[in-house]
Amino acid sequence: MSNGLIPVTILTGFLGSGKTTLLKRVMSEAHGQKIAVIENEFGEENIDTEILVAETQEQIIQMNNGCVCCTIREDLRTTLSDLAAKRRRGELVFERVIIETTGLADPGPVAQTFFMDDEIAESYLLDSILTLVDAKHADEQLNTRQEARRQIGFADQIFISKSDLVEPEVVAALMHRIKHMNPRAPQQQAHFGEVKLAKVFDLRGFNLNAKLEIDPDFLNVDAHATHEHEHGEHCDHPHHHVHDDDVKSFVFRSDRAFNPAKLEDFLGAIVQVYGPKMLRYKGVLNMKGTDKKVIFQGVHQLMGSDLGPKWMPGEKKTSKMVFIGIDLPQEILLQGLEACLA
Repeated sequence: MSNGLIPVTILTGFLGSGKTTLLKRVMSEAHGQKIAVIENEFGEENIDTEILVAETQEQIIQMNNGCVCCTIREDLRTTLSDLAAKRRRGELVFERVIIETTGLADPGPVAQTFFMDDEIAESYLLDSILTLVDAKHADEQLNTRQEARRQIGFADQIFISKSDLVEPEVVAALMHRIKHMNPRAPQQQAHFGEVKLAKVFDLRGFNLNAKLEIDPDFLNVDAHATHEHEHGEHCDHPHHHVHDDDVKSFVFRSDRAFNPAKLEDFLGAIVQVYGPKMLRYKGVLNMKGTDKKVIFQGVHQLMGSDLGPKWMPGEKKTSKMVFIGIDLPQEILLQGLEACLA
């Protein structure tokens, strides 16, 4: 990468969803790329000795295929700065980092490390959060574990594994359910970790860019409502009832410009109160007083914004924001944003 920053991918997912399979596949397939893998704690499903040289006392192991493997027995920050220092001194060679979190970890704090910590931000660039979902057990896990729902909300890309073990309509219902929770993340079925590297690396999920990827159908609320009812009450299929998950997303859009001071105050206040429940939020905004798009995004309490490209002549200056979070008060947020318009 031209800016010299090391791209980082966070790999998260339910227990048994096949993270290790995906990781092995990626590491054997990323020819010519040297990858450092950080396992955020040794679970039972750590990359086994096929890949890992016998577990040594050392925390960082250089492997025969040129990859580097480390387990975190201390703080993630320390491990990342150690790795970067060794790389600068030429002791370790790697071009990117994958952090594999344990089954029910919250990727939020891991992601925040890359925003909050200046030393880390000087060496690394957080690229994306990938979430693996086990099609066979997903409904039960999503029903019973908030951590599983949070992992969906955080994702930039979702892979559904083990879809060969369930009926196609079960997979379709699952994908529909996930789409409600996170309309930003593309979903893809992944058999035995067989995923193209282009879907895993350099997704730029955290780049502040002027393209706000939200499924266009999702924005069309009316179309969605009819979709839910098309099965009719005679449908006895168990999977079509609408899940009311606590992780939800909603979109704000307006063709009127924002008053910058009002918006900053409002978002600041919202993040103070609801930050822990705000998983990912992004927007491309039309701000009064600038002819450029303002792009913002956040994870939990941490929010950043940037000036983007100019609005094109003839382009409709529409502000669009998407919020993904846990039981966020949609009405309060939408009314508050409305009140910030100039």
